[in-house]
Amino acid sequence: MSNSTATIGSLGVLGLAIAVVCAPGARAAADDVSDIEIRHQADALYCTERQLGTWFYCDRPKSDRATARPAPSPRATLAAIGAELEERKARAILEPTPENVTSYIRFQRAQLDRSSTFADVWQRALWQNPGLDYTLQRPVSTLGKRAWLDQRKGERDRLMADISRRYGVFYFFSSSCGACDIFAPILKAVSNRYAFPVLAVSMDGGPSTTFRDYMVDTGQYARLGLGSDRQVPALVLFDSLTRRPMPIGYGILSQDEILDRVFQLTTVKSGSDF
Repeated sequence: MSNSTATIGSLGVLGLAIAVVCAPGARAAADDVSDIEIRHQADALYCTERQLGTWFYCDRPKSDRATARPAPSPRATLAAIGAELEERKARAILEPTPENVTSYIRFQRAQLDRSSTFADVWQRALWQNPGLDYTLQRPVSTLGKRAWLDQRKGERDRLMADISRRYGVFYFFSSSCGACDIFAPILKAVSNRYAFPVLAVSMDGGPSTTFRDYMVDTGQYARLGLGSDRQVPALVLFDSLTRRPMPIGYGILSQDEILDRVFQLTTVKSGSDF
């Protein structure tokens, strides 16, 4: 085909495109010959037949969207770091060459530095935001902890008189229990100091030298939720208002342990001390 023939053919194509666009009812005809088709025909003229190439934008740039990947989430990145650390460690153990061991040590050191930075920023954040610092509520230093305990003990002692008006204690013992003989005077001292009511219950029917007014167990141990092992000595705090039992503990307890447990069960909100 001669150049004149190719030109005529090309002009025919362009003429068809112009005729379609300019003719009456061109909007309706555009459904048959879309803009995309016209663009493809023009590409055939300039890029295929005349081979004008990049100068007429025949070589279209590749879109970055096709190759772009979403950035991994911080959680995925952290998991990848952990996996890489384990991989280098395994390689260093199974193939302990200087290169493998050095690679593992360097990577581990980098993660330790990252962890140290995190710990440092964490501490600074606590210093600047007192509402986040739990040690202000429950000190951990020796001096702060001593002051907190003294304050807590004073508050406990002030409230015990009110607590004893509503709560009482079931004390389960056996006449043959040596631990009961040791514990009974301790419990009696708490009862006398704070006018705290104690109801002693004998599990074997035998007497108590400390609590002479006692009753024999007729199912109270099980009904108060202490189980079937019949472990003694046992203490159960009883709420006279709600009729709800709260086991305090088993075995020999000191006066402070008894008072702290009673105070915590009756006054302190669960989770606020930890």
